[in-house]
Amino acid sequence: MRNLTIYTDGGSRGNPGQAAGAFVILDENNKQIYAGAKFLTEATNNIAEYTGLVAALKKAVSLKAENIKIFSDSELMVKQLKGEYKVKNEGLRELFSDANELLEKIKNWKITHVRREKNEIADTLVNRCIDARRDIEQNAASSGSNKKTKHIKIGLLLSGGGRTMTNILDQIKRNNLEAEISVVISSRSDAAGVDKAKAAGIPVEIIRKKDYPDIEGFSGQIKKILVAAKVDLVVQAGWLCLWNIPAEFENKVMNIHPALLPAFGGQGMWGHHVHEAVLKAGCKISGCTVHFCTNEYDKGPIIVQKTCPVLENDDPDTLAARVFQQECIAYPEAIKLFSQGKISIRDNKTIIK
Repeated sequence: MRNLTIYTDGGSRGNPGQAAGAFVILDENNKQIYAGAKFLTEATNNIAEYTGLVAALKKAVSLKAENIKIFSDSELMVKQLKGEYKVKNEGLRELFSDANELLEKIKNWKITHVRREKNEIADTLVNRCIDARRDIEQNAASSGSNKKTKHIKIGLLLSGGGRTMTNILDQIKRNNLEAEISVVISSRSDAAGVDKAKAAGIPVEIIRKKDYPDIEGFSGQIKKILVAAKVDLVVQAGWLCLWNIPAEFENKVMNIHPALLPAFGGQGMWGHHVHEAVLKAGCKISGCTVHFCTNEYDKGPIIVQKTCPVLENDDPDTLAARVFQQECIAYPEAIKLFSQGKISIRDNKTIIK
């Protein structure tokens, strides 16, 4: 393959601490053909960044790439490879040398610094790798659609900015989810997620609770739209309204909660309220929970949970940002398990096949 695009990232929980370096390789049609991550038992952020880059370059050389574009959110590494900064850290010099030796084998290359939000796939792989505590390797064959995976239609409910929707759309675009968002329902006409959904070409319905005399009417209209769109799964993505889930959607409505249920759940526990409670309780870890919804707040069967540390200097904003990184991993994972038919329910508990 002559022309490749590479996204790399690295991260450490503790700096130094458990770490990983990850990369994603795209072909000239911007299609993902390979992704991988290397687990490091203890390393700094900078070592993890270089580890991801070196692994990516080794793969690019094996694919006989002639022209590559590299994107990284490590400004330091980018400037070092461009010759703008010297490598002063003794621990980085060997990796820096390895990277340069590999780059010499490639005819044309360019490395560019990007902001973290433009590097979400590689960033997600880093966190997956650290959580799993093992290397991750995914080639085009293994990342393609499983024959047992059903292409599902999603009805997405939102009340806010649509960050979770954007993450799911990105995963679909990267062929990591065999799904489509068939309709978006917003409880607010002025929610930023409405404009994002329209920009993505997704039909949008505004269903405001205050426009209905009771919860039955409100819930009935939601059901009507979801049934008309023939959705297989309902995904609540920052949805803040209680609605009565009809029997035909039992165990087909997912929600994500920004804490480790059953702790810090229940009525009124959403957004910053949750993170404030976690900090007040002095918790050392937090995270997120994807669960099926019932008609009780945060009581449905738990599907996926991801954790992250709570740092001594955290405030609700910094903790929320770290938890959201885990949400970007957990929700697509839960949706994928659903599409593969790997989830069953027994005694209000999920069993993952």
